[in-house]
Amino acid sequence: MEQVSQVHAPGSVGAQISAPSAARVAWLGLLAQAPWEELDSLSKSLVADVRFEWLRAPQQGLTLVRARIGNSGDRFNVGEATLTRCTLRLVEPGAPPLAGVGYVLGRSAAHAERMAQLDALLQWDATAEALTRDVLTPLEQARSARHRAEVASTQSSRVQFFVLQPETP
Repeated sequence: MEQVSQVHAPGSVGAQISAPSAARVAWLGLLAQAPWEELDSLSKSLVADVRFEWLRAPQQGLTLVRARIGNSGDRFNVGEATLTRCTLRLVEPGAPPLAGVGYVLGRSAAHAERMAQLDALLQWDATAEALTRDVLTPLEQARSARHRAEVASTQSSRVQFFVLQPETP
C-alpha cells in the first residue's frame, strides 16, 4: 500500500505526495544529475503549456554531506554543499493534484524548477509514457555514453601492477 501525506503551503490547498517508488527514485536521480542544457532542450516544449502552482518556490541553502569509512564503516561529516530545492503542484484541468519536487546540487533554480515540473508530470498517467520516451530515455542514454567514455579514458591510463615471485627449487 502506498503511503500518502499532505503538503501545505501558506494560502494553498494540500497536495498529495506519495512515498517514493523505485521508479520515482530513479527518475529523480536521473533528472538531478542531468546537465541543465540537455534537460532544458529535451523538456522545454513539453512543460511550456502546463500550469503549475508553487508550494515552495526555489530556495538555496546548505546541506550536510556525509560519507562512510571504506564505504561501509562508520559515518562521518565531509562538509557542506549548496543545494537548491522547490516543490510545486500540477494544476491542469482533469489532472490529479500531484506534487513534484526538485532538489539539485548548486544554485540552479531553473534546474530545480524543471525537475519538479517533470516529477509531477511523470506521476500523472496521462503524460508519464510520453515523458519517459522523450526525456528520460535520452537522458539515460546520454548518461550511459558519458560513463562509457569516462571508463575508456580511465582504462587507457590504467597501470597493471603485479609481483614477481622467485622460483622455488
